[in-house]
Amino acid sequence: MLGVETGTFAYALAAAAGLTGLIAASEIGFTIVKYAGAAYLVYLGVRKLLEREKPLEASSSARSRLFLNGMLVQLLNPKIAIFFLAFLPQFVDSRSPIAVQILVLGTIFTLLAVLSDGAYVLLAGAVGSRLRTGRRAKRGLARLSGGVFIGLGVGAALSGTSHARPSHG
Repeated sequence: MLGVETGTFAYALAAAAGLTGLIAASEIGFTIVKYAGAAYLVYLGVRKLLEREKPLEASSSARSRLFLNGMLVQLLNPKIAIFFLAFLPQFVDSRSPIAVQILVLGTIFTLLAVLSDGAYVLLAGAVGSRLRTGRRAKRGLARLSGGVFIGLGVGAALSGTSHARPSHG
């Protein structure tokens, strides 16, 4: 969750600097990020399906890997760039520094996402400890997770060929 929200905040920083508009306005840039994200999700799914059962790692390297995976998934999501481009400017006052306002709004959005996603993490942790007890349940959960990642990746790759372009009128 922290990795995903770090990726979200990176997009907030990019929006404040005006960079998200480049991805949204560039068909090639959007397509590259879209397919890279889809491929990464499929890769995570296949890896989950092929992984051998092993005890849960609580090491710092395992946590770092989870953090980086979450951050990569979010950074390779072009829809978040379009969200920041389309949503945040609606709340900006043109008489004040726009970049500062976008940064403040992006920070608030990220903090709210940490709170809501953090609640899901706590709930999943409580439920997950019950699901991890049986060997069969672990394998079923790994297959379900892998299938969901692959499905999300394929869905992302096959989603609409065009994307929202900012209007200039």
